[in-house]
Amino acid sequence: MLVNAIVLAMLIAIAVLLAVTAARSWRSKNRLVKWGGTALAAVLTVAVLLPGALMAAGMAKLNTRSAPVPNLAVARTPERIARGRAVVASFCDGCHTRTGPLTGGVDLAKDIPIPLGSLVSANLTPAGRLRRWSDGELFRAIRNSVDADGNWLILMSYTNVGKLSDDDIQALIAYLRSQPAAGEDTGYTDRLNPLGLIMLGGGLLPSAKPVFTGTITAPPKGATVQYGEYILSYQDCRECHGADLNGGVQGQLAPLGPGLSLVKEWSLAQFIATMRTGVDPDGHKLGKQMPWEPIGKMDDEELGAMYAYLAQMPDP
Repeated sequence: MLVNAIVLAMLIAIAVLLAVTAARSWRSKNRLVKWGGTALAAVLTVAVLLPGALMAAGMAKLNTRSAPVPNLAVARTPERIARGRAVVASFCDGCHTRTGPLTGGVDLAKDIPIPLGSLVSANLTPAGRLRRWSDGELFRAIRNSVDADGNWLILMSYTNVGKLSDDDIQALIAYLRSQPAAGEDTGYTDRLNPLGLIMLGGGLLPSAKPVFTGTITAPPKGATVQYGEYILSYQDCRECHGADLNGGVQGQLAPLGPGLSLVKEWSLAQFIATMRTGVDPDGHKLGKQMPWEPIGKMDDEELGAMYAYLAQMPDP
């Protein structure tokens, strides 16, 4: 990004000027200028160099994620398209739909309390970049958050989308390929500003999910604990509600969510009604940042599976 390159160049130039000032002060015959001026210039040089070095490290990190492209050609069977439609409705729509289905354009960075830049969801219809990607490149983007041009899809890598099973990713691909073009091409949309790059370089942003090149198989669909565990593995509940779903922790990038063991106090019907209406059994409305609407589009069997898993969780 040109602006980031200019900021980095300015930081380097300022650091050089300050270093020159420090050297000149040291040569001064005036003791106050020699010691005071040198110390001040040296401190300021470090103060400018440190963010510059972290920013450069952040820029370097942007180019370190890589993953192989699988050799893949996805058949667009009616069954796959139907399954892909269900996954999109209950998961992808939450970020990629704003003015039209899957047209993207939602700046998800606005929900982050620190101004890191812009993280805009991509247009997933054929009007976007995906029309130029192979099925293997699309599979890699979903599984490992690397686009067809080798760019790191930053926000994608923070989510659990890569834990979708191989079959479900292929179903997604089949569904996306079946959709009409709509909206505008959003292009490469993850843009960190200087602060975002400094935080990335300093290790202050969450770690991307590890690259995985193996096979993921889902258990048979059913209202079971096992299938509920699978759904909760790719849904991003843990980003807000904590790694063990017993509540978020201060300092996390995502909004703080409560522990989900409270679900065991609800009946299955109450849980399904909460996900479908956004109102819990006590009459409390779920927050706007809780994606209950897409989750509520799961069928009763899938919601039953989620409930089965949450209801058997041990108390924190």
